[in-house]
Amino acid sequence: MEKDRLAAFSDGVIAVIITIMVLDLKTPHEPSLAALRQVLPTFTSYVLSFVYVAIYWNNHHHFFHLVKRVNGALLWANLHLLFWLSLIPFATSWLGENDNEAWPAALYGMVLLFTAVAWFIMQNSIIRAQGPDSALGKAVGRDLKGKISPFLYVTGTGLAFIAPHLAELFYALVALMWIIPDRRVEAKLEEAE
Repeated sequence: MEKDRLAAFSDGVIAVIITIMVLDLKTPHEPSLAALRQVLPTFTSYVLSFVYVAIYWNNHHHFFHLVKRVNGALLWANLHLLFWLSLIPFATSWLGENDNEAWPAALYGMVLLFTAVAWFIMQNSIIRAQGPDSALGKAVGRDLKGKISPFLYVTGTGLAFIAPHLAELFYALVALMWIIPDRRVEAKLEEAE
């Protein structure tokens, strides 16, 4: 299978995910700051989730520039990633509607954790198929951010039962770590040109 078909399908699913999230945003019925304040938790959870989905899309886009061929294992690993990404709108909505509550903050962290695990599986599927000396294998290297992120998600999920807003801060911290495109991958892309 051509990698372009997999990338186009993934782009479409991610576009639908963002559309579902934005459709869940409701405008206040009154033109006042107090009314806006009532929807602020929903808006902030949307912004964080949008950033997460954008990070995954951006990194997916970069990774697949370094993929030479797609096999069955990679197709399933990609679908596994898309499954967890597709749960982000649900977790976002629950978190936004239940500000400072333990279970919504914990579920949000679990969805982020399992999405990160799915990314790791997909990344390793690519490297296994192309070899550790492939452009992507060399670009990923030790993958420090990839190893720290699950630890922060687990910590945030645990903190959700003590201080939900602190848990959300941990999730935002991980997003900040990843918001800048991975220079290792971009360097390999520049080498390939």
